[in-house]
Amino acid sequence: MNIPYSIFESEFKVRPDDIDMFQHVHNSKYFDYVLAARYDQMERFYNMPMETFMQQGFGWVVRTAYVDYKRALTLGDTFVVRTGLESFEDKGCRVQFEIINQKTKKTCCDGWFDYILIDIATGRAAKVSQEMIEKYTI
Repeated sequence: MNIPYSIFESEFKVRPDDIDMFQHVHNSKYFDYVLAARYDQMERFYNMPMETFMQQGFGWVVRTAYVDYKRALTLGDTFVVRTGLESFEDKGCRVQFEIINQKTKKTCCDGWFDYILIDIATGRAAKVSQEMIEKYTI
């Protein structure tokens, strides 16, 4: 990933309920892995967890997601989800990600998510504040 902001990692292990009928991780689970990594990283590295946004009346929702699947993960595999902010927009941001199998060191998939900041009370898009940008520009 070639992005201007810091890249952080979260480690996970494939669970039995992640597996589909083809005996590998179901494609939808990769979305869950990225969302779980971002939730973890918001708290551990940015010191501004999702709860802080919610206390301020805001939340992040996925507007668009792109995933390029390369290799399957299977039951018991340990993997790392690397994510980093690529860019900010007036009312959102783009987060790039890569999921890497710990054993093989090969990329299983990569891509990006476009997130929109919403005002929880109205459900409408909200402007990303300078404070938020500063917290996440590390």
